[in-house]
Amino acid sequence: MTSPDPDGPGAERDAVQPPAQGYDQPPPGQGAYQGYQPPPGPGLTPAPPLPAGYGYGEYPASAVPRGMYFDQESGLALPDGTVLAPVGRRIGAWFLAIPLIIVTLGIGYIVWGLFIWGNGQTPALQVLGMRCWRPETNRVAGFWYMALREIVGRFVEGILGIFTEAASFIMMCTGRERKAIHDWIAGTVVLHDPNKVLAR
Repeated sequence: MTSPDPDGPGAERDAVQPPAQGYDQPPPGQGAYQGYQPPPGPGLTPAPPLPAGYGYGEYPASAVPRGMYFDQESGLALPDGTVLAPVGRRIGAWFLAIPLIIVTLGIGYIVWGLFIWGNGQTPALQVLGMRCWRPETNRVAGFWYMALREIVGRFVEGILGIFTEAASFIMMCTGRERKAIHDWIAGTVVLHDPNKVLAR
């Protein structure tokens, strides 16, 4: 019986391999699951940190203008003393508009609206302490943006009748910024301003 050749076919497999180059070995007592991160290999550099303000439509805490705060729910910077109008209050404004139109015989509602559009309000929003805000400019919506919202936006919202009205309602109830179709057209969000801080 002959002994296997030490230089035979299995000799390469049994040879002791040197450790892989390019990575430092973990310090004694630290394994891969104890927080050890090997340095990047040759020619590789770690990814740079994300720049401040990275991400669409969101304000990092350090970038919020003075007199405002970052609303986690909507991802918007809102004025101190205001909150994004709750869905129930928005629905209440819609139902309140109906008796206001009846009581003022329609024409009175229109004239009332024309006087207060410059404050970012409709008659129903004014009665319930709400105001339209433009996050793009961090200002109350002015007369022309309110005209865009209340004329063009409402026209588009009613194009397909119940279908576009229902779509607008669902968007307002489920959207992060609670925008209906007319809000998307005018670039507005509706804020509850109980202390009238936006009127100062």
